[in-house]
This record gives sequence, C-alpha cells and structure tokens, in this order.
Amino acid sequence: MSTPTLTKTPREVREEIRAGRWRGVTSGVAPGYVQANVAILPNDLAFDFLLFCQRNPKPCPLLEVIEPGLTEPVLTTPGGDIRTDVPGYRIYENGEYTAEVESLVSVWRDDLVTFLLGCSFSFEAAMTDAGIPLRHQELGRNVSMYITNIATTPAGVFSGPMVVSMRPIKQSQVVRAVQVTSRFPATHGAPVHLGDPAAIGISDISRPDFGDPVDIYPGEVPVFWACGVTPQAVALNCKPSLMLTHAPGMMLITDQRDADYAVL
Repeated sequence: MSTPTLTKTPREVREEIRAGRWRGVTSGVAPGYVQANVAILPNDLAFDFLLFCQRNPKPCPLLEVIEPGLTEPVLTTPGGDIRTDVPGYRIYENGEYTAEVESLVSVWRDDLVTFLLGCSFSFEAAMTDAGIPLRHQELGRNVSMYITNIATTPAGVFSGPMVVSMRPIKQSQVVRAVQVTSRFPATHGAPVHLGDPAAIGISDISRPDFGDPVDIYPGEVPVFWACGVTPQAVALNCKPSLMLTHAPGMMLITDQRDADYAVL
C-alpha cells in the first residue's frame, strides 16, 4: 500500500483508508489539517470521561463528542465514519489490550459514545514551516510516546498517568518550538517538559511505550508534549469494561484546518 500523496485532501485519504487501500502512520499526511485521537466508550462511562477531558485539557483537548450510537463526526469530519476512517484501532476490554483491528464495524454498539481529541501531528506542519526538522518524519517512523509519572487529574472512574510524545529539537530551536506549538492549545499546545527524561519517569528514552525510537544527537534536547494516547494508559490503569481507540500514530484526519485552531 502506498502512502497518500501530500496533495490529497483529508476526504480522499479517508476514502483510501475506508477502502483498505492504505494503512499507516498519519504524521505528515494531509499537512495543514487537524488530526484527531479517538476514544470510544459505553454511554454509562461517557460523562466521567467527558469530565476527565475537561480536567485534563493538555493530554485530552476535546474537538468533538459524537452522540451514542452515531458514527459521523458532523462537526469536524462531515461524511466521515468513525468505524472505518482511521488506519488502525485498538480494543481494550476490562483494562486489557485485546486486539488491533482495521475496522470497528463488527464490534460497534448503539450505546457507544465517541470522543475526538486534538493530536500533536496537527502542529507538525507549523514546526516544519518554521524550519524545525522532525526526525520521525525524516525516517518514516511513528513518533516516540512514553508513559510518564505525571499524574492526570482524576474524574469519576478515570485516573492514571499522562502519556507524552517526544521530538528531538536542536538546542538553538527549542524556544522557537515552544513558541510555534503554544499557538495550538486544541492540539496539545506547548510542551509539558524539556530535557531530562528521568525527571518525568522515563527510565530509557530508547524504549518508547508506544511508537518508534529515534536517536537524539549531540546538541539536541528531548522535548515532550502531552499526548492523546493518554486515555489508553488510563484504560490500562482503570480497567473500563470497554474502550475503543485509534492505534497509536494512526489518527482520524479531519476536514478542519490547523490555522483555524491557532491562537495569536
């Protein structure tokens, strides 16, 4: 399966995914458009998770909530289908990661509520436009993601550690990276940590919990952003009866433009 060209629209990319013609990491795909993390829960857990997102806007910035049983993200992705338009999904049952699948059609239920959360892939185009290289894109890899010792603020049955994504940044460009990403609070905004990984509970930077490892060269600083994979770490911690998510690095590409979510 070939990678979608950068000239394709989000709708065209989603059509390729829905038809099974492309599967892969969405970093760098359809640049300039907002990408979304996905968390889907039974309706009896939806209010607690909504409250969790409101209390934890850095890792879980809400873009849209889809009503029980409905599958079209009408606000961000009209015509889309949350069951088929993501390159890969994960299934968590009672706190256990049980499967990775290409479609949710066979497991869909009328009581499921979908949450779309902002993704840091959305501000990567702004970073590259600012002359900040992204090694995972250069290498054709997924971004590195780590479970940290940073606690989220509990809400109802949900609690657990924050997950972060890491990008090596040249020392001379760290301030610029902070400035650029701070303009996008709806897609995680400014970093939550710079430098020493051990300070946030990461014992081995070469072994991410999700995604792929990348080298950090002399003169570079590991920079960490809050990550929308956090609900998956929360699922492992809190053991909800069911949580359906995107596979890490494989996002829903919406029809919304990054620039429309930027702040001055």
